Amino acid sequence: MEYKDYYKALGVDRKASPDEIKKAYRTLARKYHPDISKEAGAEARFKEINEANDVLSDPEKRKAYDELGSAYAQGQQFRPPPGWAEQHHFRQRASAGGAEEFSSFFEELFGSRMRGGAQQQRRGFRVRGEDTHARVTVSLRDVFEGATRQLSLRVPEETGDGQLLLREKTLNVTIPKGIGEGQVIRLKGQGGPGIGGAEAGDLYLEVAYAPDPTYRVDGRDLAIDLPVAPWEAALGASVRVPTPSGAIMLKVPPGSWQGRQLRIKGKGIPGRHPGDLIAVLSIVLPKAETPRARELYETMAREMAFDPRAGMKE
Repeated sequence: MEYKDYYKALGVDRKASPDEIKKAYRTLARKYHPDISKEAGAEARFKEINEANDVLSDPEKRKAYDELGSAYAQGQQFRPPPGWAEQHHFRQRASAGGAEEFSSFFEELFGSRMRGGAQQQRRGFRVRGEDTHARVTVSLRDVFEGATRQLSLRVPEETGDGQLLLREKTLNVTIPKGIGEGQVIRLKGQGGPGIGGAEAGDLYLEVAYAPDPTYRVDGRDLAIDLPVAPWEAALGASVRVPTPSGAIMLKVPPGSWQGRQLRIKGKGIPGRHPGDLIAVLSIVLPKAETPRARELYETMAREMAFDPRAGMKE
């Protein structure tokens, strides 16, 4: 009879943990389940991974199987070591009827164990649906006020005859006030369908902020470029500043400069610990387009004795 490499069948290392074996089995069983798989030879592959899982998920059988070592190759001719049957006795499960059996390799090592045929395997096979991931883009207004948005996705759905079809699905998604960029919204049961009546997976939506024409986002802080006149920067002034929650008056200190940052506490992204709004001063020079404007600039040039390049080295 041919040797069966159960680790190779599940694609795991011989030192794989029980959780790793379980995960590998679920992934492959979902892929090759005869009721939904379009793969060539899916039913034979499904039986192979079921047999491998039966052995490797059972500590008693796995320990005995590991005693054979790794000297054998898949498909190599094999005979149990002398005295194997006398040394190992395994609990038998009740037969479900039918004539479908595991491989002769399995029967030789672990004793006869009848299965209820391929259809019985399918009826008793249950796997939770896969979790799916998508991205939802929200505006800053949604973030400041909270919102409900409709999201259309193409999702797989299992039909009555076990086939998987893609269909359009529309979901109403609640955007919580103050949600941060990169945070994830979990929609329970809205992921991939389960197999054999098992529960569906979950849908995880990663939140992304849409670009805003006025504000830049830095974590939970917002930044805005605030234009000021030269005399407002030099003499100080109170200027009107827009914020996502409404305009406020901001005091510009005398002697301010280009690029100076003025922090407005608590006017950034809302939340338990709200961010700040940072106003970045941008000094805007008026154009000398009229005789009077030119006269004022000439007066400044004569009387202020200002050299903007005084600090430059020759």
